[in-house]
Amino acid sequence: MSKLKLGTIEHDKPVKLTIELPAVVHRNLIAYAEAIGRESGQPAPDPAKIVAPMMERFMATDRAFARARKAK
Repeated sequence: MSKLKLGTIEHDKPVKLTIELPAVVHRNLIAYAEAIGRESGQPAPDPAKIVAPMMERFMATDRAFARARKAK
């Protein structure tokens, strides 16, 4: 299996958000969490715990977002 974009999930004090996701996105989150578990040899993390690292990674690699933040 190729290397996933997300690595291990860091423990940090969370800020609680309530969101609605399309069912297909939720199924994909579950599948991604299972893939993380297989790749790390540990139990799959709770899918809700991988949303923040995914968003963080997405924003960190979005060049247009970086330019917009810099221009601000």
